[in-house]
Amino acid sequence: MQPLFQLSTRNYEKEIILVKKAMDSLEKTCKVSNGYELFDPFEKAGWSFFNLQLSQEMFSIIEKSGMMEGALGFRIGEQIKNFVGHYLESHGSQVRIKNIEY
Repeated sequence: MQPLFQLSTRNYEKEIILVKKAMDSLEKTCKVSNGYELFDPFEKAGWSFFNLQLSQEMFSIIEKSGMMEGALGFRIGEQIKNFVGHYLESHGSQVRIKNIEY
């Protein structure tokens, strides 16, 4: 499973920097390189939307390490979404996050 999330914001230029810093920090914590991928944004009705995908390796480390302990959700998809959302928020980001099922 490679979790894919859609992030949305009204201030892309500011948020992309915060998201990259947060995800770089998570990569260091997980001791993974190329642990995530950010996709090009698109705009609609004043909002910017862009996708974030975690690598299989990074997801596996997060899941097995206990980092998601306390993340709400009945299924693993909900838990990882909540974990990533709170992680980004703890690093100053105010993006909205949504799971993309594929």
